[in-house]
Amino acid sequence: MTWRNIDPLSLDETIDEGKEEKDVEKRRASVWEHQELAQIPIKVLRGHTDAVTGCHFCFDDTKVLTSSQDKTATLWDTESGAALLVFERGHLSNISECALIPDKKRLITASWDKTLNAWDLETGKIIWTAAQAGLLTSCSVSEDGKYVVSSSDLENAICLTSADTGERLFHIKDHHKSTITRCRFDPQSQHVASVSEDRTIKLWDLVSTQTTLSINSTHTNVISNCCFTANGRYLCTASWDKTLQLWDVQTGTFRSHGGLTLSKGHDGSVSSCTFSVDGSVLVSGAYDRTVAVWNMETLCKTLELKGHADWVTDVAISADKKWVASASKDTTVRLWNIEHSEEIPAVIETRKAQGMGYHILQCEECGKAFSISRLENSDLVTKCVFCRLKTETRSRLQPPPLLSSVLPIEDRNQIPSSTTSSVV
Repeated sequence: MTWRNIDPLSLDETIDEGKEEKDVEKRRASVWEHQELAQIPIKVLRGHTDAVTGCHFCFDDTKVLTSSQDKTATLWDTESGAALLVFERGHLSNISECALIPDKKRLITASWDKTLNAWDLETGKIIWTAAQAGLLTSCSVSEDGKYVVSSSDLENAICLTSADTGERLFHIKDHHKSTITRCRFDPQSQHVASVSEDRTIKLWDLVSTQTTLSINSTHTNVISNCCFTANGRYLCTASWDKTLQLWDVQTGTFRSHGGLTLSKGHDGSVSSCTFSVDGSVLVSGAYDRTVAVWNMETLCKTLELKGHADWVTDVAISADKKWVASASKDTTVRLWNIEHSEEIPAVIETRKAQGMGYHILQCEECGKAFSISRLENSDLVTKCVFCRLKTETRSRLQPPPLLSSVLPIEDRNQIPSSTTSSVV
């Protein structure tokens, strides 16, 4: 572990101890990205020397945790933008992802060097190292802090490890047909969701130690990431096909209509996604260098954040929904203050264009999303206008019943033969 105070905007990573006290106030001010035309305040965190692979808000949003291909993880102060702790010399290759166990004050890092490390946040020392069979592409910690799940490219496997000791509890090989790109615990610590280059989604149950759900998604390219809502009902998947999809994994409505697609949010492959704590906001990042903020009531993009010089690799949102964090291949982490974003003229116009007097439903016949006025009864309107028109058209084209079929039996013999023939 190394203690550092790094100027977030410094282009020279060399630390001059003699100038440190003199530059404190300058550093505190320069953490803000000053752009005359910028309408959203931005803090840029600099310190990593290679692509940043992950970012998370933690400790009541007062800190940000990041991991990087420079083989280090860093704990940042949200207010000042200063690097508080740098965890280094624990891995021999890229750190693919990091996770935090707040109650135990531990940091988990997964690396391409085939190891999983647990660090003490106070001493900076490694508590345990768990060797894996292949390079690790992802890791996640259960909400109760008991388990760590990691995904390995060898045998397309997931591995369940004790967060206390690093002991391997389960190893499920050939869990997918291709490389697993992301694995995630649900908020109830009961299931592990995993997504893969094979475009499938799986839920593995910790109690039965079995795969209880397997979805062949309608994504047309690699599924790169996934995230749960806080109640565990919805799973969102991000894909290189430039879209995101929502899956109701509790009720299983996707079985008849598939997932609900969110498109027109990015011009490049979507790399990451995360929900706000209350599930009202979804944030996504992409290789088009942008971050998108989605309103989950309307299922529309409300804000697009631009500024990174390279791919956006991960995103996070603070519990109070005031800040969005984005990690990038450009070696920086950006903190976007979106607290007053609804006051920006462009955002106001977007919300007007999206028709805020409407809400979004999923058609029970074709499965596509459609909007209805809030004045309409959503319990009665269950189909989109196109499916409703098809139903009405079929009803009009349906031939009337034979006259003989609607008359009492005793009156059928009185029907003239000409009438019967004309009906037929």
